[in-house]
Amino acid sequence: MNQPLDPVKLTADLVRCPSVTPIEAGALQLLEGILGAAGFDCTRVDRNGTSNLFARWGNRGANRSFGFNGHTDVVPVGDVAAWTRDPFCGEIHDGWLWGRGAADMKSGVAAFVAAAVDMVKTNPPDGSIVIAITGDEEGDATDGTVALLDWMAQNGETMSCCLVGEPTCPETFGDMMKIGRRGSLTAYFTVTGVQGHSAYPHRAKNPLPAIARLVDRLSSKPLDEGSEHFDASTLAFVTIDTGNPATNVIPARCKATVNIRFNDLHSGASLSDWLRAEAAEVGAEFGVTIATEFSIAGESFVTPLGALTDLVAGAVEAETGLRPAPSTSGGTSDARFVKNHCPVVEFGLVGQTMHKVDERVEVVQIEALKRVYARVLAEYFA
Repeated sequence: MNQPLDPVKLTADLVRCPSVTPIEAGALQLLEGILGAAGFDCTRVDRNGTSNLFARWGNRGANRSFGFNGHTDVVPVGDVAAWTRDPFCGEIHDGWLWGRGAADMKSGVAAFVAAAVDMVKTNPPDGSIVIAITGDEEGDATDGTVALLDWMAQNGETMSCCLVGEPTCPETFGDMMKIGRRGSLTAYFTVTGVQGHSAYPHRAKNPLPAIARLVDRLSSKPLDEGSEHFDASTLAFVTIDTGNPATNVIPARCKATVNIRFNDLHSGASLSDWLRAEAAEVGAEFGVTIATEFSIAGESFVTPLGALTDLVAGAVEAETGLRPAPSTSGGTSDARFVKNHCPVVEFGLVGQTMHKVDERVEVVQIEALKRVYARVLAEYFA
């Protein structure tokens, strides 16, 4: 008789793999062994030193294919001495499973893998199940899920829809799912003037007043007041640097960096044009040059409420008694890449300890998450 796959044990085993981005540390090897033994066709889709795993049960090109996306890489542990327990212990104490990645998001991966393996062994679905796991979500994210989607396109692999297992619940398991994400743009300003003696400022062109004016202009006016599915966009300067240790020298150059999290009233291109125009005006006003470079981590998107959101919300409500609120809050996730392939929704555990010292998750939540995912699969293929 087939024994159900224990998501708690699998989470613990994954946590014991010290897979700090970009190190794989055996996490994907562990999953490949489990999925392969259950009849999944597994392919490593490694690119530029990033490890990724694609696994499919069922025929390629099936009439419907349910996908899951997640990651096994984790952020650095920080000060090891500050942890109550070893960051990669994977131990259970007082009903909590401890370790880096326990919440974000090895528990989500384990819960879905356990639900999928149980289904294909006991009640094989009419269709296919795709599991796409990356080792690059916490890093640059250029060769992780993007590489998986590129490989899928080249090899005729598809997902009809996809569930991303990131932690989505702010307070109570079941209280929120993500139906979209804000976009993220980072702008790097370099202001160049003319170096001089601080006693003779008229003989220099000080870049500091210019950057101060630019910071004030960009920070003083809200970008918008929000839209139907999104809160107001936010703009935050994160650093201003001159590298000048002298008190009697006006520096020739200074730099500043701003990050914007934007809703669907903007795009990376429209914001870039606005920032360039603001920088040009300030540069002309102060007689300095302001060069601007941009990095766009993703555009905003939203999955319209409908069949997929109802499926996930209904499964969560059936298992928890809570109807998850559809939200677009928070940072970015790999759903921003998946949305170019198929409709995508995110649902996972409470994320209060993710990226923190003493990251941990309640064991009962991992078990409940497996039940939610199992219900999603059962109802999707019903």
